[in-house]
Amino acid sequence: MSADRSASLAGETPPHSAARPPQGAARPPRGVQGPLGRGPGAVEVRRSTRRRRTVSAYREGDRTIVLIPARMSEAEEQRWVRVMLDKLAAQESKRMLGDGELAARAEWLSEQYLGGRARPVSVRWVTNQNTRWGSCTPSEGSIRLSHRLQGMPEYVVDYVLVHELAHLLVPGHGPRFWRLLESYPRTERARGYLEGVVAAARLPHLSPAPAEQTPAEQTPAE
Repeated sequence: MSADRSASLAGETPPHSAARPPQGAARPPRGVQGPLGRGPGAVEVRRSTRRRRTVSAYREGDRTIVLIPARMSEAEEQRWVRVMLDKLAAQESKRMLGDGELAARAEWLSEQYLGGRARPVSVRWVTNQNTRWGSCTPSEGSIRLSHRLQGMPEYVVDYVLVHELAHLLVPGHGPRFWRLLESYPRTERARGYLEGVVAAARLPHLSPAPAEQTPAEQTPAE
C-alpha cells in the first residue's frame, strides 16, 4: 500500500456515444503500457456493469487504475484513459515538483533520453518568464522553467525539461537539436498541448459555462 502517493479522480462523466457494447458486457481488466511517474508504468482498465456514468482513476503502487462503465466503446476507453492520466499527472506535477524534485526529474530524463550527457548545474522554477516556457544558459549549466507550466500534465513539463536539457548539448534549433528531441516519444503531443494553450490565451474572454454543460459533468443520454 502507498496511500501517501495515491490520487483519485471521481465523478468524471463521459459524454454520450451511440457506439457502445451491449449493456452488461463486462470485460476482464486489461493492461495498457504508458509513461507514468518517473518511468514507464502499467495502466489497468477495469470495466464495471455497476458503473454507468462516471470514470475514475487512482494510483495503486506503480500502477494506475482507471474505472470505466462496461458499455464504453474501445475508442471511448482510449480517450478517457488519456484524459484521466493527464488529470492525475497535472495533479502530481502541481503538488510534487518543487525545485529539488524538478532537478531530480531532469537528471532522470537526461539518463532516459539523452544518454545522461546533459548534466545541468541547477534546475528551478521562475516567475519572470511569461513569453517562454523554459530557458537554458549552457555556459552556466542552468535551466529555468516558467511557473505557468505548474499544473500542466507531467509529459508536457517533461518535454520542456528535455528541450532545455538538449540545449546543454546543442545551443541552437538546427537539425541536430531536433534529432535529440526525437528521443522523447511525446514531443509532438506536448508541443500540440502548448500550442493549444497559447492559442486559447489569444481568444476573447468568455464566461465559463455552467458546470452541468462542461464535458466532465455531462450526463449520457438514455
